[in-house]
Amino acid sequence: MTSSPGSQGAATSTVDPNHASRWIILAIVGVAQLMVVLDGTIVNIALPSAQADLHFDDGSRQWVVTAYALAFGSLLLLGGRLGDLFGRKQMFVVGLFGFAVASALGGAASTFELLVVARAGQGLFGALLAPAALAILSVTFSDPAERGKAFGIFGALAGVGAGIGLLLGGVLTEWLSWRWCLYVNLAFAVPAALVAIRVIRTHDRQHEAAAQAHGRGIDWPGVATATLGLFALVFGFSSAEARGWDSPVTLVSLVAAPLLLLAFVLVERRVRQPLLPLHVVWNATRGGSYFAIAVLGIAMFGVFLFVTYFFQQNLGYSPIRAGFAFMPLNVTIMIVSGVSSGMLLPRLGPRTLIVSGLALAALGMVVLAQIDTGSGYVAVLPSLVLVGIGAGFLFTTTFATATLGVDWQDMGVASAMLNTAQQVGGSVGTALLSTFFANAVADYATENPGPRVLVEATIHGYTTVFWWAAAITAVGAVVAFVLMRSSSAQLAEAEQPTGPGLPAH
Repeated sequence: MTSSPGSQGAATSTVDPNHASRWIILAIVGVAQLMVVLDGTIVNIALPSAQADLHFDDGSRQWVVTAYALAFGSLLLLGGRLGDLFGRKQMFVVGLFGFAVASALGGAASTFELLVVARAGQGLFGALLAPAALAILSVTFSDPAERGKAFGIFGALAGVGAGIGLLLGGVLTEWLSWRWCLYVNLAFAVPAALVAIRVIRTHDRQHEAAAQAHGRGIDWPGVATATLGLFALVFGFSSAEARGWDSPVTLVSLVAAPLLLLAFVLVERRVRQPLLPLHVVWNATRGGSYFAIAVLGIAMFGVFLFVTYFFQQNLGYSPIRAGFAFMPLNVTIMIVSGVSSGMLLPRLGPRTLIVSGLALAALGMVVLAQIDTGSGYVAVLPSLVLVGIGAGFLFTTTFATATLGVDWQDMGVASAMLNTAQQVGGSVGTALLSTFFANAVADYATENPGPRVLVEATIHGYTTVFWWAAAITAVGAVVAFVLMRSSSAQLAEAEQPTGPGLPAH
């Protein structure tokens, strides 16, 4: 190449082979993101049926969920960088086909071990396709108006994915079989992969960015420390839920995790071509987005898991009815995501929406904490709407700003950071809130014996969880307000490329 980077960027930016197909590409990556998110919850409802069919004990049951979370959470950064090196379209397609194969294997599993391996395979290929999906979307929509609309739709799908997973899991388990909670992924993954092969094109700037990134090679020390550190972190919190916080396995994992992640940061500061360039994270807007989505993961987990328990165990809802009971949350997220992407984000900026979203989610948790033994669905409904509004603000904002201003060759790993933050937040929330729930129920039952102690203790456990979730989310809002810069300054800063390489736009 003899032309300057600026002239070359100007020449190629006017010829974008994906422009005519941009809305089809949005549909493809949206379907992929929805599939990855809903698979975090769709199997939960099917677990009792799978357990009865495959004859595994309660102690082993958690591995059907944990295997997916471990593989997905620990491999996301590597998956994002592989997309930068070898092409995001290629990793996206490989991820979709691999996810389909793993899902088919899990649906046909005749043993518990094979089911766990299949779930780990889903997590592995999900770690390839999720960062690629967001990176593809980021480079396809460069016009500010269309970019906001696209990320509003994408964020809405990501936000409602867990709720749709609960509903779809209930329908498939009740009407067909638990195996269809895995087979259904073929209906998402295979068509999306086939359309992606035909529709998505790679233009010159992407070729040059990939070639530049490929020339840097893979930062193997960074890969080792990041993957092992994230694995230890997710495994440690999962072990805390199953084995207890004083278990040697839990303690070793939770001590090793920060040490490995600290080693990762030190490695990234010293190597010439890091796995994760630290300027991607230190940027106020992107760093705030990663932080906020992690905190939201804790709150959303509190809603989906413990409100599901309340619906089914206390109100006697069937899995299908419990799934439909979450529809106000899903609808609110979709509506607010659309409004905030097109109208609010350009005017208010990311800090205002992130802080407001976390504050509204915290308020929703406070409302949930008011339930008692006589409460019905009406007592829960306002909180679902409040959390939905907060999540709608956050999903749109974080997905839109996670890669904003990042150089082309780093978009994959920047996208992976957002998914990693969300996954780690959910894992931490699972362990912390489950522990708070179990301790609260046990303490209440010991201190308040009586004929209705089990029901009362369970409700006390729910309210304890919701108060903790409210406190964590409120603290997150305060931290985001303090650490993030003013919204106008954030947008101006984030729109600039953050390192050497091609222009960001």
